[in-house]
Formats: sequence, structure tokens, C-alpha cells
Amino acid sequence: MNSDFSLAVHSLTLLTLLPDHMSSSDAIAESASVHPVRIRKVLSLLRKQGLIKSKEGTGGGFIFASNPSEITLREIYKITSGGSLQPKCPDVNNSCVVGANMKDVLCSIFLDAEDHLGEFLGQYSIEDVVKSLKQKQ
Repeated sequence: MNSDFSLAVHSLTLLTLLPDHMSSSDAIAESASVHPVRIRKVLSLLRKQGLIKSKEGTGGGFIFASNPSEITLREIYKITSGGSLQPKCPDVNNSCVVGANMKDVLCSIFLDAEDHLGEFLGQYSIEDVVKSLKQKQ
């Protein structure tokens, strides 16, 4: 899994906590302790999927555009990291039974693992993350 997943969850959680406030990418980046360019990349993915809205110019920024209880971590994983569990296999050696088949075998195993991960992440929503954060305060 890549850091885009964590940054997306962070961004959506922050925007959920500020429901009527446009947040700049700089402010979100500061909250996540990353460069604004990294956050803009993730925010672009979320905007394309309709999870957030953006407004350019003075007073612009990003705002949550969905219901936090309906956005699962599985959906965010698919947007930011889908397929990242797939193993990187070298070129195959078709004259060897192992070399000729290892990529297919590993891909099958890791596709199953990703399905299980998706099922697990589907149990949690952005609202659940917000509730957990509030319990820590």
C-alpha cells in the first residue's frame, strides 16, 4: 500500500471535521506534514471520484462533497492503491516449470489477498475514522 492511501484518509478526515470550510491544499499539506504538491495529487484523485469539491481563487480550496458514513476505506484504497499488492515478477523462463508459472501463481494469491483486504477495509468509513479520532482527544 502506498502513502497516497494514508494521505487521502487524512485529507477526507480533516475536511469532514471542517464541514462548512474550504481548506487550501497548503493547509491540508501542513496538517499531514507533506509537501503541498503531494496533497494536490491525492486531492485530484478524490475530486475526480466526486468525494470532494474544489473552488479556485480567493476563498477557494477543497470541501467534502459526500456523506462520511458512506465513504469506506475500501473505496479510498481502490482509488489510491488498487493493485499495489501485486508482486513484481521478473521476466519468465518458459523452459522452467517454476519460472513459467510463478507470476500467474503469485498474482492469483495476491489478488485473493487484495480482495480480503478490501472486505476488511469496507467495514470502516471516514465517519468511523472521525469517531476514533474524537475518542483520542
